[in-house]
Amino acid sequence: MNVLRSSSLLVVQAYKLNSINTIGKRYIRRFISPVLKEITRRKKKEAYDKYFRKTVHHPRSGFLEWNYDAEIYAFNQRLKEKFDTDLLIQALTHRSYVIQEEQKQKQLGIEDPDLKMPDNKDLIKRGKTLTSKIIQLYLSSALPRAPEECIRAFHDHLMLPTTLANSSSLIGTKDIILSEEYPPSQEVLAETFLALVAALAESVDEIHATKFVRDFLIATLAEKDLGEIWSPENPLTILNDILIKEGRQPVEPRIIAQSGINTVMPIYQIGLFSNKEFISAGFEDSIDGAVHAAALNALYKMFDISDSSKPMKFNLLIDPSVDKMNNLPLHKWCTENVQKLMQKN
Repeated sequence: MNVLRSSSLLVVQAYKLNSINTIGKRYIRRFISPVLKEITRRKKKEAYDKYFRKTVHHPRSGFLEWNYDAEIYAFNQRLKEKFDTDLLIQALTHRSYVIQEEQKQKQLGIEDPDLKMPDNKDLIKRGKTLTSKIIQLYLSSALPRAPEECIRAFHDHLMLPTTLANSSSLIGTKDIILSEEYPPSQEVLAETFLALVAALAESVDEIHATKFVRDFLIATLAEKDLGEIWSPENPLTILNDILIKEGRQPVEPRIIAQSGINTVMPIYQIGLFSNKEFISAGFEDSIDGAVHAAALNALYKMFDISDSSKPMKFNLLIDPSVDKMNNLPLHKWCTENVQKLMQKN
């Protein structure tokens, strides 16, 4: 009897022990499981296509939580700009998207679809003209000693589709652009940036649009070597012409140092002297190349675009309706003429 009683007590205690071990809370929020499932689904959707050897891109607008109005508002607030909402949507809407939507309605049986959706074709034209003018005026004010040819070279670089597309992508237009293709091409990104400039000028004024171009486009020059953007073909001739206009003698190249002459990697340091006055120096693997580099260094120093010059200012205010471009062309450039022009302005 005692054995039976002890056995029954042992069973009861084991049951209580198992109950204690199995009953509890995991403290996992209810939203965790759906979120993890959605993340896994999206990863599979963006998986690498082994058959076509390319990544399948799906726009964010295809996700359930997409809200275009909220994205437009967030874009405006993120840039701290004052875009008119209707103009902003128009600037982001390309003609290809409107045509695509019209085709969809025709497939549904609507013979003459009228979406009444304005595209950014006109804004692109006005934005291109305004952006080009802003760039020229700003560079003229920021680099008053640079010749006209140099300003044009920097302007052409900033107006390249690749440069405009990079600035457009950096401000986050990729997912809110309404276009037929996704991801948008460089041309679409570049045109969108130009349309945004025109939309901002209409929403506020041209001075505010100038700040937009300055902060998101012209400021990209800070990470560039200006000498790689503009490099004249005959710098020695240009340098001698400038020195003659200033009443000085043409330069005389002299070898300052050389190394590895009888090897496959020689190096020459050439100095340029005008009437025994040192002008500049340059390094290259040939004498002609070193003379060319020394002449470029002298010109860059004169024009205040060398590595040792003061950095370009990116806080200037420009009024496109009042300011004018005042840089001298190379055939008129000399220190005296530049100083007179700077004092006049």
